[in-house]
Amino acid sequence: MMLPTPCFRRPVLRAALLLSLAGLLGGCGKSPAPAGSAPAVKIGFFVKQPEEPWFQLEWKFAEQAARDHGFTLIKTGANDGEKALAAIDAFAAAGAQGFVICTPDTKLGPAIVNKAKAAGLKLLTVDDQFLGADGQPLKNVHYLGISARKIGETVGDLLAAEMKRRGFNPADTAVCAVTFDELATAKERTDGATARLQAAGIPADRIFRAPMRTPDIPGSLEAVSTLLTRQPGIKHWLVCGTNDNAVLGGIRALEGRNFAPESSVGIGINGTDCIVELEKAKPTSFHGSILLSAKDHGYKTAEMLYRWIKDGVEPPLDTRTVGTFITRENFRQVLKEQGIRE
Repeated sequence: MMLPTPCFRRPVLRAALLLSLAGLLGGCGKSPAPAGSAPAVKIGFFVKQPEEPWFQLEWKFAEQAARDHGFTLIKTGANDGEKALAAIDAFAAAGAQGFVICTPDTKLGPAIVNKAKAAGLKLLTVDDQFLGADGQPLKNVHYLGISARKIGETVGDLLAAEMKRRGFNPADTAVCAVTFDELATAKERTDGATARLQAAGIPADRIFRAPMRTPDIPGSLEAVSTLLTRQPGIKHWLVCGTNDNAVLGGIRALEGRNFAPESSVGIGINGTDCIVELEKAKPTSFHGSILLSAKDHGYKTAEMLYRWIKDGVEPPLDTRTVGTFITRENFRQVLKEQGIRE
């Protein structure tokens, strides 16, 4: 477990972070503009998990927007709230006029807004919507994200259709919803899926929630393993979750209990963390995923912020994207069309 940084060291660490980021990033732009001309546009882009494929794709498409429109993109990220706040100062020190952010902690929203205002930076949040002190989304902050409830409902409809196609007996079938309700958009996804499955005829008492302690494959594996121990009589499982990794963890737990691929089915959300699974020579119970548009989340956010800075065109306060269903049969073609793979 990571130990907290002693309080007396934090100013030193923050100063060091600012100096290093400003030093590294301040020279990434073009040559200084001639006197009297408009300053070159620089945009920061902070993500909470830079090692994850989804965020790497967001950066990739934001870089494409920078090339297309001629602005400088400053990339940084960390799964740490203090570093997210420090990055705002670093963006300002590097000469940025605004930034896009997917924050590690949505409750930091008010602090991020205040810090951006103090630095004179325009702000656009992506993926996860900021929450206020009352736990409700901040509606006055520009946001681009997915239609989480609608995408969850699509997953529920697809699972119901697959159950029917496979001829699962409803009396032997149950739903495993791998949840992470601490994140509002994650809760919307699983709530949407379970609502549609119940509407399709699955009784509420056959829909089981498996809350993850951590939003990753190990967290899901542990949560679903516990659920399977408590529900030993189920022959067929329909697995939904907050994202691909939540469903993949559920599938691994089912495999550990000797469930055959034909006896259970899972559908994820994201479409970028399941590619290896779909490429496997032998099919697993992971049937497919709703591929979200990393291009919109990366390119479009950067482009909207650029136009806001350069031309004064303020983006909508709320922009939502939808996904595309991918399976073993079509994922290669869809990934190519989306610019994710050649």
